[in-house]
Amino acid sequence: MERNSKWYQLDNAAKIIPSTARGGNTRVFRITCELKEEINPQILQEALDQTIMDFPHFNCVLRKGLFWYYLDARNMRALVTEDNLPACSPIYFEGRKNLLYRVNYFHKRINLEMFHVLADGTGAFVFFRALVTCYLALKYDLQIQSEPKETSSKSEKTTDAFRQFYQRQKGLRQLKEMSAKKAYHLKGDWDENLLPHLIEGTVSARRFVEVAHQYHTSVGILATSIYIAAVIDEMSFRDRKKAVVVSVPVNLRKYFPSDTTRNFFGVINVSYDPAHFDGQLESILSEVKASFQKQLSQDRILQTMNSYAALEHNIAIQMVPLFIKDLAIWGLNNRAKNGVTSTMSNLGNIEMPEETVPYIDRFCAFMTAPSEQICVSSFQDRMVFGEVTAYTTHEVMLHFFRRLAAMGIPVELASNDYDTKPKEKRA
Repeated sequence: MERNSKWYQLDNAAKIIPSTARGGNTRVFRITCELKEEINPQILQEALDQTIMDFPHFNCVLRKGLFWYYLDARNMRALVTEDNLPACSPIYFEGRKNLLYRVNYFHKRINLEMFHVLADGTGAFVFFRALVTCYLALKYDLQIQSEPKETSSKSEKTTDAFRQFYQRQKGLRQLKEMSAKKAYHLKGDWDENLLPHLIEGTVSARRFVEVAHQYHTSVGILATSIYIAAVIDEMSFRDRKKAVVVSVPVNLRKYFPSDTTRNFFGVINVSYDPAHFDGQLESILSEVKASFQKQLSQDRILQTMNSYAALEHNIAIQMVPLFIKDLAIWGLNNRAKNGVTSTMSNLGNIEMPEETVPYIDRFCAFMTAPSEQICVSSFQDRMVFGEVTAYTTHEVMLHFFRRLAAMGIPVELASNDYDTKPKEKRA
């Protein structure tokens, strides 16, 4: 293993991740592309070798400095393997100099798993999209003409956009505000080995959009509202004294001109008091829509971005040794968890070069979290809701899928749970 002379500071969102990757919350996410034919591992390896040339900053190991973690570039070759681990298994091991991503396959599926210090879902998907495109071009001798030329340079891909757009403003105060409210926490039995249990539900994207239009709202607002209703379905009457708070990651590239493939996201917290629920979805929709509109204003987005960047620009924090930072960040993260019920992340509509579309069935994504995180992704007419958690059951998600079915949106379910028979069924 040769050491490269290049090294990178962690971006501001990534700085808290190594300290909070514990137990079932491995801080690993998975992006999956399911094709219509079995995967050829030799061609996939060739595609990976070619694709990574444009993303050399992903070939790094995580090192500890005196004050911060940092990424140390290595001339290591990532090897494609058959998927033989539980989804989103740990990638970072303290003291071990290994790459922070893996590419594997299983039958018709290509999986990219990545430790969150390298990138967010949007940044990782830029890489994954290039990988899948290269694989299909090699396997089927495709001439990709519809793909727009990549205009961002390698340095632009590695930019710390938090540092680039930081303005001294509210800073850390907003982080404290986000964790001030006590939220309802999901209940359930943990896997004794904290192994991940995965479930995915596939629906017609066109049908879901039709229903969203019937409610005069967007896909993201409708999905969040239905999920809040599903949480309430699972709550006891005593539990309904606490707010349901859904954390929603926001892609900051939509608000700031950046081509970075590193982390560049913020978070809004959508809070709903179950006492306001009258049994009709509209009573949730109206409040969720108002919360989205308020928190996605340009001013609030700037505050959100600055709250992450302030961690680096705070002089007092800068001078604290790393081992103390680890303890402090872990404590702050536990406090922040008290203010969140779960997370819903929407990757949006995935576009691929038209030459590759006939060979692709669907995309889906999964992210570990302290309790539960739902990842939504759409490709053509397939919208997939993916969830992976150390809970051995998926009660809230089953309520969610039942609600979709009751709204005239059929759901195809799949799970990796050994006691789920059949493996696929319709709700």
